[in-house]
Amino acid sequence: MGDPAGDPFDLGLEGKVAIVTGGGSRGEGIGNGRAAAILLARAGARVLVADLDLAAAEQTVALAAEEGGEAAACSVDVTQEEQCEAMVRAALDRWGRLDVLDNNVGIGSQGSVVEETRESWERVLTINLTSMMLVSRHAIPAMVKSGGGAIVNIASIAAMRPRGLTAYSTSKGAIISLTRALAVDHGPSGIRVNCVAPGPAYTPMVEAWGLSDEARERRRKASVIDIEGTGWDVGNAVVFLASERARWITGQTLVVDGGVTLLARDRRTSGELEGPIDRAAQG
Repeated sequence: MGDPAGDPFDLGLEGKVAIVTGGGSRGEGIGNGRAAAILLARAGARVLVADLDLAAAEQTVALAAEEGGEAAACSVDVTQEEQCEAMVRAALDRWGRLDVLDNNVGIGSQGSVVEETRESWERVLTINLTSMMLVSRHAIPAMVKSGGGAIVNIASIAAMRPRGLTAYSTSKGAIISLTRALAVDHGPSGIRVNCVAPGPAYTPMVEAWGLSDEARERRRKASVIDIEGTGWDVGNAVVFLASERARWITGQTLVVDGGVTLLARDRRTSGELEGPIDRAAQG
């Protein structure tokens, strides 16, 4: 593909195989990983939906199947290397190849280095950053055997605009650096690696904070276009970067935030920080 005169709706994902980590979501809501998995399946990819919560992954599979998509679920703790290896092997055993990886697992934390405990600091870095290294370590050789592939890592605008979430911001900044390093290391093998940095989208995890209507409205108004982002917005960015439409894009970070980072207003007072940080959920 790559011909600009070709079908503009053909993403080149038909028959490809993708793994989405953190592909479950809370209840029937649409988080970033669930949206990406459904959209990849909609584009014709066969998707292995991986999540710590198997039931949540199975719900994503069911939603993809409602649209005629092909997907399967597995329970994976991406901080455990043997489970990462088994996950990649499961995709290969089922479909014989691997073309796309969406590294979507992540948790939050709140506080400065003075306030953060070492245990929490190390947990955030392990789940948010080391997990991506472990999954990629096993996914990349499989992609090479398949003739190449695309990796999309999920970071955050908190990497560029710290706001009192120091461990989280540090982990997300490191993900951007990891993305660039992977792109350089494995580009010669036909593997593109890019990053999506979401802004304050309204997802099931955010909903679980119990934000007031007023706080949610302030988050929306933090966007220069006065639009509230959702998991679908992040998922669409993932699918684009994974697709053949992005065949000449690698090592880049796509900010998906409605223009929040263009403004100088204090995000603490704009309501984007309101609500507790979920320290347990993956995805």
